[in-house]
Amino acid sequence: MRISKLIPPSAAFVAIALTAAVLLPAAKIRGFDLDRFARLPVLEGGRVKPIDSVARNSLLLIRSQQSFTWQGRTVAADEWLLDVLFRPEIADSQPVFFINDPEVLGLLGLKQTSDRYFPFRVLGPHLEKIEQQAAAAREVDSKQRTRFQGAILNLFDRIYLYYRLENTIQVKNGPRLSEEIARASDPASSERHDGLVQLAAFRLLPPPAGGKAEAWRSSGEALRAGRGAAADRGLEQLAGIADAYAKQDAALFNVGVAGFESLVALERPDALEHGRYEVLFNRAQPFYAGMVIYLLALLALFASFLWKRAILAPAAFGLLVAGALVHTAGLASRVVLQGRPPVTNLYSSAVFVGWAAVICGIFLERMYRRGIGTAVSAAAGFASLIVAHHLMGDGDTMEMMRAVLDSNFWLATHVVTITIGYSGTFLAGALAIGYAFRRQLATRIDPATTKALVSMTYGVICFALFFSFIGTVLGGIWADQSWGRFWGWDPKENGALLIVLWNALILHARFGGYVREKGIMAMAIGGNVITSLSWFGVNMLGVGLHSYGFMDGAVWTLSGFIASQLALVALCLLPPKFWKPHPAAAGTELAGGR
Repeated sequence: MRISKLIPPSAAFVAIALTAAVLLPAAKIRGFDLDRFARLPVLEGGRVKPIDSVARNSLLLIRSQQSFTWQGRTVAADEWLLDVLFRPEIADSQPVFFINDPEVLGLLGLKQTSDRYFPFRVLGPHLEKIEQQAAAAREVDSKQRTRFQGAILNLFDRIYLYYRLENTIQVKNGPRLSEEIARASDPASSERHDGLVQLAAFRLLPPPAGGKAEAWRSSGEALRAGRGAAADRGLEQLAGIADAYAKQDAALFNVGVAGFESLVALERPDALEHGRYEVLFNRAQPFYAGMVIYLLALLALFASFLWKRAILAPAAFGLLVAGALVHTAGLASRVVLQGRPPVTNLYSSAVFVGWAAVICGIFLERMYRRGIGTAVSAAAGFASLIVAHHLMGDGDTMEMMRAVLDSNFWLATHVVTITIGYSGTFLAGALAIGYAFRRQLATRIDPATTKALVSMTYGVICFALFFSFIGTVLGGIWADQSWGRFWGWDPKENGALLIVLWNALILHARFGGYVREKGIMAMAIGGNVITSLSWFGVNMLGVGLHSYGFMDGAVWTLSGFIASQLALVALCLLPPKFWKPHPAAAGTELAGGR
């Protein structure tokens, strides 16, 4: 066996092994078994999830990161949440609030420095001003708000989330949970218990075996129910955990967490097992790992153009396959954890679009073996996961489904099919972008490679048209069942139709001889514009029956993307005299061509 045949599997094995290394048991932090605490299931946002997910999502919303550095060490989300819950005086000193708007900083009397992270104790004296400004901003239509109004509202929402977390298990600056249990029958404590019920960010106490899934209780609900009765066993365990962590008694904390876990195992073993799996998923961060692997594949491929092509090109393909496997494992894990098909919201659609593009690219590379499939699919996978990474900032990416989408059958047929159509259209556009750059940057153009590139693009457009059309028809059938009409010229429906028509237009223009090589590629890049408007643009309108995906923070990003694609169309359509290398040296395959 030639050594070159061992390079792809070896590169893939190393990448996957390094990714899997993060699944090894986590070390105890200062003696505290945070890993076991992180696995404890809670009910939050209508979904049972591990505390680890609550901690990560909350810190991501507040700080835009899932960890931070404080006093010379890294504080992970689980440790931060423990401080928020049981040592608020410490949590209030940790710089977790990201503020970069100059007007907001001015309102708070804070200097503009390179460090834009502030602790709650700095914001505390200004809460009244923040609340007043946020209330005024909330009265303004979201489309009319200024940058300052949007920023102050965002800050207020993050502060309120932080406040709710601090008052989820016990009242901040009030009696500890163990003291509340002892005073449960005291009428004076009822107001505090009611406050805990209203503010609880999640519910930690599981219902009895056989009880309804939504019957999880917060500490406030358990305290209110226990007035004049014996204390809830789970509540007592929770009080022990709170006291142990407040005293920084690691041994007692670990015993308390183990006891609480045993209690949950008796009442809700399925939730505990689900929590363990989700913690592993959170720790592995497969989509972030996949993004890194795709980038390494791209770098290896680019390096192969300059040095050791026989080694680096196969290694790049091996890394691409490794990235695809990690990507697939992440998608499969989400399906298992959610009990849903792979596409349920905007975040998961970005993940799936990239995955489908990578799988198609791998097949293209195996068919043509010119490095084009590797380059384009790695770039598409990396770009889509970058988009998904930025969409994570909205919090839980596995939130409960909206009623209009609560159908696994249609999610698995219409949504998946039309998303594959998105992916195919973007992949064709990516191939066309490669064609445009190749004409401008390559020192020598091989006619056979150009022919293969055009053939790939044409085939992918056919693929995209098929899935876009089928997906649009399936969407009409779903709409007829849900809303009583097959078609209503809704913005999202119009966007889906535009993708079908654009891909069909490319094929008809080619069949009719109106465009050739260059024209097909320019139109394929134009497909990126059409698809991005259908995918993201209509969500910014906030109108129509599909407005459940509303987003208003990406207008400039989308505008920049569209402008870049139009510039690439212009680059693709440049007259031959501007090409590099000069067409006279490039061969007859570049001559003419519309």
